[in-house]
Amino acid sequence: AGAGAGPPPPPAAPTVGGGAIKDDAAWRRQLTRAEYRVLRLKATERPHTGAYDARFPPTGHFACAGCGSPLYSAAAKFQAGCGWPAFESCYNGAVVAVPDGRRTEIVCRACEGHLGHVFRGEHFTATNARHCVNSVSVRYHEEAPALTEGQPQRR
Repeated sequence: AGAGAGPPPPPAAPTVGGGAIKDDAAWRRQLTRAEYRVLRLKATERPHTGAYDARFPPTGHFACAGCGSPLYSAAAKFQAGCGWPAFESCYNGAVVAVPDGRRTEIVCRACEGHLGHVFRGEHFTATNARHCVNSVSVRYHEEAPALTEGQPQRR
């Protein structure tokens, strides 16, 4: 480094799942107040109030309301009676499970948005898992997701 060369440039913004993590101001501009509270502050919507709790479309998929990443096939949704949308499985690698002490939080791999919690050992389904998801964390799309290689198969 020659004389007069300034300090090195700051490191690039951190990334998750190939996309830049937005700052708080950007999330606040993009999301509704309810989406922001759940996806970014890890709040929980009241049971039996979400748009997708009692909706069981025969086809399509549910994507992250924060970044649009495909998360769940409509075929994976089931009636658990818990008050929130329940899915037996996610697309391969789409959701990350994060133990939080009492329960296991689930977040979108791409943007780290809070989705809800996963419960295992309840014997509701063959997968023995229940992804309990806040309706406001996802958006339903009638079509199948546009898939990239290695993603998303149900697991």
